[in-house]
Amino acid sequence: MRAAVAALSAALDRLARGVILLAGAVLVALVVSLVWMVFGRYVLNDTPTWVEKAALLAILYVALPVAGVGVRERFHMAVELVLAALPAAPRAAVTIAADLALFALGFAMAQWGWALVENYRTFGIPLLGISQGWQYVPLVICGALTMLFVAEHLLRRLYGLPPLGRPASD
Repeated sequence: MRAAVAALSAALDRLARGVILLAGAVLVALVVSLVWMVFGRYVLNDTPTWVEKAALLAILYVALPVAGVGVRERFHMAVELVLAALPAAPRAAVTIAADLALFALGFAMAQWGWALVENYRTFGIPLLGISQGWQYVPLVICGALTMLFVAEHLLRRLYGLPPLGRPASD
């Protein structure tokens, strides 16, 4: 079973890298579109009004999925300071409790994010011509990634594999 968990971790490592690469590409597109907006406004005297709405949407698609990856890499929502102050016995229990709470948060984000996607899919985003539901898809992605990566942490702990990300205090 340890080999299966290690294989899962390898696959999730590729997924996390893919999310980071995709977020980087979206950031590059965001910068290019903002340059276009400035050029249009000050050189062409014809501001492309869609850029501002697209930039707001792009920021959601960068920040939220990367936050899910941050859970895996332990650079987001970590309780390292509290863990370091605890004796070894309660440290393990608090770590598991924090992971379970984070899993529940990911579940809520995915579930309620999907409800928002469904509720707003019939409304359009002005200037972009797409469904407002697309604004909430990153919330679903973040919640799903959070649950997936927390489950990976729990499985690694259960089968005695070393923790991922920053060195854990346990």
